[in-house]
Amino acid sequence: MGLINFGSVLNLFMVGFFWGVTNPFLKRGTAGVSNIHDDNRFLKMIKEILFLATNWKYMTPFLINQCGSILYFISLKDSDLTLAVPICNSLAFVWTAVVGWWLGEEIPNRASQVGMMMIAFGICCYLMA
Repeated sequence: MGLINFGSVLNLFMVGFFWGVTNPFLKRGTAGVSNIHDDNRFLKMIKEILFLATNWKYMTPFLINQCGSILYFISLKDSDLTLAVPICNSLAFVWTAVVGWWLGEEIPNRASQVGMMMIAFGICCYLMA
């Protein structure tokens, strides 16, 4: 295990935050896209893309999510890949569950809650080692 740079770890936490927080909003922003119908598959795809591209409820979280992806890419130059992937993806899961619950989605079940605690514990153990 190499030396852990505080700045890169903070960036990875921010990536997990950006990715996780935006997921429930992206889900909400796609509401209505399934109502788009066309016999031509290509035209249907174009209509769906236009629907999403002109929907601020989708585009705002999408752009924030992409900022997280840019930060992830930038962070990879200073981070060990075996550290970056688990931190970002597991924290994104935690933030998705928390924000989804805050927005009125179902409360994460016990297994998910235990999993989130294990994620937090594992990251703390890794950073303290």
